[in-house]
Amino acid sequence: MERVYLDYVSSKPIDPRVLEFAKRFLEGSCGNPSSLHSVGLEAKHLLEDARAKVAELINGENEKTIIFTGSATEANNLAIKGGALRNMSKGKEVAATAIEHISVLNPMKELQKNGFTLNLIPVDSTGMVDLVKLEEVLTKNTTVTSIMYANNEIGTIEPIKEISKIVHDKGWYLHVDATAAAGYLPVDVQAEGIDMLTLSSNDLYGPQGAGALYVKPGVKLQPVILGGGQESGLRSGTENIFAIAGMGEAARIAKEEMAQESERLKEMRDKLIQALLMIEGAYLTGHPTKRLPHHASFRFDYIEGESILLNMDRHNIQVATGSACSSKTLEPSHVLLAIGLKHEEAHGSTVLTLGRLNKVEEIPTIVKSVKETVERLRKLSPLSSREVI
Repeated sequence: MERVYLDYVSSKPIDPRVLEFAKRFLEGSCGNPSSLHSVGLEAKHLLEDARAKVAELINGENEKTIIFTGSATEANNLAIKGGALRNMSKGKEVAATAIEHISVLNPMKELQKNGFTLNLIPVDSTGMVDLVKLEEVLTKNTTVTSIMYANNEIGTIEPIKEISKIVHDKGWYLHVDATAAAGYLPVDVQAEGIDMLTLSSNDLYGPQGAGALYVKPGVKLQPVILGGGQESGLRSGTENIFAIAGMGEAARIAKEEMAQESERLKEMRDKLIQALLMIEGAYLTGHPTKRLPHHASFRFDYIEGESILLNMDRHNIQVATGSACSSKTLEPSHVLLAIGLKHEEAHGSTVLTLGRLNKVEEIPTIVKSVKETVERLRKLSPLSSREVI
């Protein structure tokens, strides 16, 4: 059977157009952007061109607002730790929702070990931020509040503009992890009042090994990586021109094709959700309508998500269970627990995410394989013949 890849939330293939654009920086001579000779200046020009393309994708004020990093994880660390440490004089509190990516929560926990107060903001059963609780939690000592644009595990899209108003009325800076949303939703940092925003090259169909942090003019950060002072002194180390040039081109294509592609994926997503919810003991996780256009996430009674993943792979269909970045632990997803699922319910998580290579003709095959997998695993499950306690 031909492969059907449904794990775009974990990793995306590089777009052939992006590879064609950027591969010359692997094959040929490429200078150091910090060098003053002609080869170095050429590399500098490519770097700034990519910076402008990324800024345009999110409506940044100018290209100088984009700081390139080695990954979205690094960008999150720079925003959280850099923002909190640089602005300690304003206060030593940070805040985040309970469903943030682990690359946001772990830096905040490290700050907590070093004298900061960490306040977690609850969400409802669909993953939407509790705005009343957000307002209660924040104070003028809250220097950095981090709330993701959309959740990578359950697909829920947050009301960022409303959140931004509360954050700026009560605290200081709003950081938004837009890794899962950029390229699918029209992110506008100026209109939505975002102070810092994280992006990932690979999540835009660009090369792995590059990320970016938007920093609003006037926001001050402390660098996390020290050295030669590249990237406006905020991220030292020679820039990865291949990955960054590719990220810029990926951002350009994403902006150009976003509306049409998101509509195409939404139609496929809705067909998948409708069909899979016909399975007994299947439940949609995340918001039923305010969700990413390519994202379908479920939980199934009486079976483990890992078993579903491995059995689907036997059908040559690749899916996910929870977040790939935290799947090395056997603990249930912190996201699913935060939306109120019991441990045994959270273990039955399955995430199907669509992308550019998927076709609507694949839907019947996917549905058939999921149904067969669930039926097979339930026959083997000791829980399927009795209620979960």
